[in-house]
Amino acid sequence: MKKQIQDYVKAIKWILTEDKPGTDWKEVAQSHLIKIQFYQHERLIHLIVTALFAIMEIICLATLLSTANLWSLLLMIMVLVLLVPYIGHYYFLENSVQELYLIYDVILSRMDRKEKNTEEELED
Repeated sequence: MKKQIQDYVKAIKWILTEDKPGTDWKEVAQSHLIKIQFYQHERLIHLIVTALFAIMEIICLATLLSTANLWSLLLMIMVLVLLVPYIGHYYFLENSVQELYLIYDVILSRMDRKEKNTEEELED
């Protein structure tokens, strides 16, 4: 998923830097919104999974503190080993979706600019 998002961001930024005159910005905006929805869904799923692992970690810590059992310590370490990468991946997803929001604003400004140019050409 990480590579897919990075490749998409790279591709959409390339479209923005090229800024070819024939670019259909409405189509680009619509396609971009669909990608944002997919990544928002992915972000939500990872938030749920990360929160559940964090709850499991707290339960393991409480169990360890109350029983001082070696198995509780082992379970807590295993959950922590999984929780840390989940937090890192969720952080990446969150920042990527925020970046896609900013890119969408740029796409909208390009759409507005194209519409104003079209209106000016029609007036002349």
